[in-house]
Amino acid sequence: MTHPHPPVAHEPAARTNGGIVPVLAFAGIVVAVMQTLLVPVIKDLPQLLDTTPGNATWVLTSTLLSGAVATPIMGRLGDLHGKRRMLLASLAVMVVGALISGFTSALVPMIVGRTLQGFAMGAIPLGIGLMRDELPRERLGSAMALMSSSIGVGGGLALPLAAAVAQNTDWHVLFFGAAGLGVLSIVLTLVAVPETRTRAAGSFDLLGALGLSAGLVLFLLPITKGSDWGWTAPTTLGLFAASALVLLLWGVLELRIAAPLVDLRTTARREVLLTNLASIMVGVSFYVVSLVLPQLLQLPTATGYGLGQSMVVAGLCVAPLGLTMMFTAPVYARLSARYGPKSTLILGLLIIAVGYGAGLGLMSAAWQTVVVSVVLGTGIGLAYSSLPALIVGAVAPSETGAANGLNTLMRSIGTSVSSAVIGMVLANTAHHAGGVAIPTLHGFRVSFLIATAAVAVGILLAVFLPGRRPVTGPTLLASSTDDKAAVERPVERVS
Repeated sequence: MTHPHPPVAHEPAARTNGGIVPVLAFAGIVVAVMQTLLVPVIKDLPQLLDTTPGNATWVLTSTLLSGAVATPIMGRLGDLHGKRRMLLASLAVMVVGALISGFTSALVPMIVGRTLQGFAMGAIPLGIGLMRDELPRERLGSAMALMSSSIGVGGGLALPLAAAVAQNTDWHVLFFGAAGLGVLSIVLTLVAVPETRTRAAGSFDLLGALGLSAGLVLFLLPITKGSDWGWTAPTTLGLFAASALVLLLWGVLELRIAAPLVDLRTTARREVLLTNLASIMVGVSFYVVSLVLPQLLQLPTATGYGLGQSMVVAGLCVAPLGLTMMFTAPVYARLSARYGPKSTLILGLLIIAVGYGAGLGLMSAAWQTVVVSVVLGTGIGLAYSSLPALIVGAVAPSETGAANGLNTLMRSIGTSVSSAVIGMVLANTAHHAGGVAIPTLHGFRVSFLIATAAVAVGILLAVFLPGRRPVTGPTLLASSTDDKAAVERPVERVS
């Protein structure tokens, strides 16, 4: 049987097939470590930085905002100027930010450092884009699954390690450790990852980047600070209104220019739009367990429902959440090859629903939280792994970075909304003793119910995704603009 474009073993792929996947997944893990670093010391930040609790939250909010802004922008720059180059730039900015934070105990320099660290969030879509450009199709599914779930893996591993460091040494060591991991990731990327030759046409949409950045900051700021300012306060409502106006104007601009930052016509296609909306729900479900279980485990047994565990033990009980996500990547690849990523997304969401449903009753012993973590990790791993495959299957190779950047942003918005809503629920249901607000078991269960509702919405969205069947044509690789015509463009075709 002859093909008009026979498979070509391109030199970059042949040379790097062994190292590219673990190196890019390691970059994703480094990003997750950076995000999770301060979780064990959140409650101590006001005294560590000699500031008020309200000001201390900016240390976390700044990373979230810069990550949300950087993700789609770095994805587009990667499509235009080289994904490896932008991946290295993201990691380098993160290292600089970690070093700034490592050498200060003052609030403003710490916020500056954490803002720079947020730029590392661009590594996830850039890594997925590099995999698409450099790997043969039969390896792409499991590789993207591993890259996508690396954010959970890193978070799961970092939690107990960061807790141990925070308990036994100076907390600044956390930042120096993150900087060291960042440098190692840069060196490994330079050695093992080739620069892709696939480039998007056009120029960088600076006005679009500024508009999206302003709109996102105006939207995420009241979400993260709403509980401090008050949800009906003029500042909160004013920022939401300003965000809606800026994003509307940004959308009009993007539709009118030739080379937009985000191709809204592509984004509006059913498979891309529904996948992005489902991603928000997966982001919500991932973050609820990360917020609830560590608090439940560390509350004193005197409350009647707290499990009285140390910070490190609590981290170890939640660690299976991330580890299970890593182990589901190869399982996902086999399931997706047979049934398509739509089916694995629905299966993952169903498993998450089972995990949260079981979690409503499994809150009375540490081993039960481990069971809940394993079940939820399996479901979230399958769901996270499906998302980039659905996006990659729906967009052209030259749009991979920007499209996956937007998808990663949607997950981040999900986690931000989750953090705000669950924080509000736990605060409103808290029991006050001696001026201290103690989360209640009722609050934890309401949080799990909210997560289950988000998963139900996610399942509904996923059901309406187009059905897919595996491609049976030749395995070809897009590694330059010249042979793009030879690419089997969708990873799986719509049936």
